[in-house]
Amino acid sequence: MARGPKYKVRRRRRREGKTNYYKRYRLVSSRHYIYVVRKTNKYVLVQVVKPSVKGDVTIAAAHSVELVKRYGWKGGTKNVPAAYLTGLLASLRALRAGVKYAAPYIGLHKPTRGAKVFAAIKAANDVGLKVPVSSEVVPLEDRLRGEHIAAYAKVLKESSPDLYFKRFSLHLARGFEPIFLPEHFSEVRSRVMSDYSDVIGGGG
Repeated sequence: MARGPKYKVRRRRRREGKTNYYKRYRLVSSRHYIYVVRKTNKYVLVQVVKPSVKGDVTIAAAHSVELVKRYGWKGGTKNVPAAYLTGLLASLRALRAGVKYAAPYIGLHKPTRGAKVFAAIKAANDVGLKVPVSSEVVPLEDRLRGEHIAAYAKVLKESSPDLYFKRFSLHLARGFEPIFLPEHFSEVRSRVMSDYSDVIGGGG
């Protein structure tokens, strides 16, 4: 640990790995809305906020647990498909609130290609909320739909049933076979889009 008279303790949210103050300063100075993607060990949270020195004002938000409670999602709440659907829900709410553009903010998450944070940002752009992102880092369509999860579940079910039940216990407890995740993803996406047909003109 650093010591000495010139050592300065970092701010609490920086120590907790929640806020990159350098990026935040630039975003606040830009006066744009901010598209915030956060993830925990269990969930994904997406918010569209209006930054302010006094405190951010949340314009729209969505939590991946809403997918289960409101839209019948039976998959995991922290994977790539869940991140996309959560981003979709938050983005449609932001559009309904009149937001057309937001600057992306992923905090201290490492910008890894195909990461969940970029799945959520991809969802925003898919419905017309402009959030700048490089096409090189966005997950491929098959990963957004959860085809990689379904393929893994199929192999595991055939080769190691015990491990299959252990790894996918949450899905199975909801009476859902993960091998059907891509089709289920499309169904839930349609339900979300239908709820906001006034925003996207009935498309989706």
